[in-house]
Amino acid sequence: MNAVASPATVAECLRVGTGFSQGDRVWIAERFATLDSRLAGFHADATELAVSVKDRDSRGQKVTLECWIAGRQKIVTISAEDDLHAALNDVRDDLRRRLNDAKTRQEPRHNKHLREGGPHEGGVEPTGGETA
Repeated sequence: MNAVASPATVAECLRVGTGFSQGDRVWIAERFATLDSRLAGFHADATELAVSVKDRDSRGQKVTLECWIAGRQKIVTISAEDDLHAALNDVRDDLRRRLNDAKTRQEPRHNKHLREGGPHEGGVEPTGGETA
């Protein structure tokens, strides 16, 4: 992976939305800090994270974490955990998995079209019963 001049970090890219105050931002960023290693491959100015909660601290609350990275589809993760801390961990872990999956899909060894150019391309598959 190429080195990024200004790598994205949660502390730099996170904004809090509905249901959270700016005072909540610091402890949420600390909780999400494990995402930094995954975000480091993207430019900070082209990456944005937004977290929000609907019906905070009540049964049926819903935490949403959205991630925008330039040139990629937006990723949205949602948790309906009743405990706010558990819900934040849930959306964080789901985002990490989805970022890992997206990276894996873009690597050549996992790209079917790049793999098809293998050693037997354009040739005849050898068979066990050929005679000279």
